[in-house]
Amino acid sequence: MPLHGVRRESMRVALVATAIVLAVYVVIAAVVLVIVERNLTGEIDNRLATALTRARTGQFRVPTGTFPELPGGTRFGAPVLSWLTLPSGTVVSPISTTAALPVPAHSISGATTLTIGGIDVRAVGGTVSQGYLVVGQSMDSVAQARANVLRAELLVGPVLLGAVFLGALAIGRRVASPIELARQRQMEFTADASHELRTPLSVIEAQTNLALAQARDATWNRQAFQRIDHESKRIRRLVEDLLWLARFDATQAAPNAEHVDLGILATQAADRFAGVAETRHLALRVHTDQVTALAVHAPPEWLDRLLGVLLDNACKYAPEGGTVDLAVRAESGRIRLSVDDSGPGIPVEERARVFDRFHRASDGPGGAGLGLAIADAVVRATGGRWEVGESAAGGASMSVVWPRGLTGPREPAVRAVGTPAT
Repeated sequence: MPLHGVRRESMRVALVATAIVLAVYVVIAAVVLVIVERNLTGEIDNRLATALTRARTGQFRVPTGTFPELPGGTRFGAPVLSWLTLPSGTVVSPISTTAALPVPAHSISGATTLTIGGIDVRAVGGTVSQGYLVVGQSMDSVAQARANVLRAELLVGPVLLGAVFLGALAIGRRVASPIELARQRQMEFTADASHELRTPLSVIEAQTNLALAQARDATWNRQAFQRIDHESKRIRRLVEDLLWLARFDATQAAPNAEHVDLGILATQAADRFAGVAETRHLALRVHTDQVTALAVHAPPEWLDRLLGVLLDNACKYAPEGGTVDLAVRAESGRIRLSVDDSGPGIPVEERARVFDRFHRASDGPGGAGLGLAIADAVVRATGGRWEVGESAAGGASMSVVWPRGLTGPREPAVRAVGTPAT
């Protein structure tokens, strides 16, 4: 997926997240409005109930006269209003006739919201010594509080949704970028693997087609079978490396990890490459000069694979009659594994990419560019750190540094494998 695809997906995720937050916010805002209105209405009900109780005990006097309109045209204010229905049926009230109590409300008991003169009034009634008293209070304060809360919610809502949208968009892009990068690398890996497999398969197909096209002599057939054998082995190595990487990527933890003496493992690995070194007249030397037996906590087969990759590359690129030095040293709480050769070295601009899968710093024949990718996977999984530079002989210097694992007595040793250096 290209960059615009990542942006489009991030935008979609941000919109979905914003829509969810909007729905939740609307529900919360509605609940807040209901709670505010219920609490304020409850306070009015308590006040009216207190006024009715006082009237029954003679502490509340029914006022007479006209209740004045408040500034701004509001007819009823916070004071308690009253309507007294005498036994004769006459209603005594300080309210003007435009705010007369509706007849059905003359005998209300529980708290009720009435509309009187176009204004909502909360009212409650009960029997007193003079007759039947209904007391009430305007709901303007409740309406005003509700309007203030709604106004605040309408102001906060867009700001909150904008912050959620921008935050989700930024997080979406940040999360999507590495995922997209991994997907892109996977696609490149698949394309490179297909290319590496296609080349030897094309050679095998060409050789078989030529052999079947007409009769050939024994020498030609032998050469064709040798080419097919070479390309088949190349395919097998590639498939084995791909399977190893696939298994490694699927592994959640290091299997059978233990403290491995890297010096002993290095000597054993060099023994396996003694024949290669002798064939090319290389001086393959192993240095285990630490005075303590230091170990790396890792699966032995992983470290063995790492050593095999480094020695294979060094023996491959060192010129005939050159040198390959394998060293395991202890230095200030760390263990260093180094493989130096006298080959052409790795250009500075290539050092950052030598661990990419299917990347080769040299155009020379052989290899598919997976060896150092495997080595890098092992180093990262075991907590090591690469140091790539130039060896004293002018070739490549590949070093891995680990924290010190296990210590114990050990004698210094220097051992040469293959043709001694002169």
